[in-house]
Amino acid sequence: MASKKQDADKLAAAQMAVREVKAGMKLGVGSGSTLNMFVEELGRKKYPFPVVCASNATEQLAKKSGLKTTTLDELVKARKSPEEPILDLFVDGADEVDKSYNLIKGGGGALTREKIIASASSEFACIVDESKIVAKIGKYPLPIEVIPFAVSFVSSELVELGASVIQRPKFITDNGNPILDVTGLDYKDPLGLETELNNIPGVVENGIFAVRQPEKIIVAKDGKARYL
Repeated sequence: MASKKQDADKLAAAQMAVREVKAGMKLGVGSGSTLNMFVEELGRKKYPFPVVCASNATEQLAKKSGLKTTTLDELVKARKSPEEPILDLFVDGADEVDKSYNLIKGGGGALTREKIIASASSEFACIVDESKIVAKIGKYPLPIEVIPFAVSFVSSELVELGASVIQRPKFITDNGNPILDVTGLDYKDPLGLETELNNIPGVVENGIFAVRQPEKIIVAKDGKARYL
């Protein structure tokens, strides 16, 4: 459970992120407790334009908050040219953030859709409280989404890399896949590790965001938000 102090920090980060949202933006939103506060704040501002949500839970909250929702497919089809951005801004939280802007995401299991939306966006703003800032990512278990057929194979490949692997109990992603929570990997090259893990057959996506880093990180401490 988050403390009242943490909740105040998350709210401060969410409120600063709302100021990044301009009229007419094509907006993507991720998932998680900090992001939920962002969605609720956006609803209070009565943002009139449709948003793309990275999880079913976020979509339900967005609708409850009075926001309109759309799909990535609809926005892709509506583009007038391939040069036109699919989304202008993606706002999401993270489980860990280092000062080189590498992230670990996916504690809520929506990492694949979050990475797709981030990649479809011109700008990615990450919102966190101070507790998520680390010197080096990797202490938080790395979520890896895999197809059901490949759980044992992917697990064995990860063990060969020196990792410890636990299948997240009683959890299936919105895509219908299990999550492996992985510790013990070497993060000295996050970009290389992200690519290496995604090259294991059966891996759908992993929670390292080094290929698609955020352009902005909003971090809050003692109820006040700032840019990292």
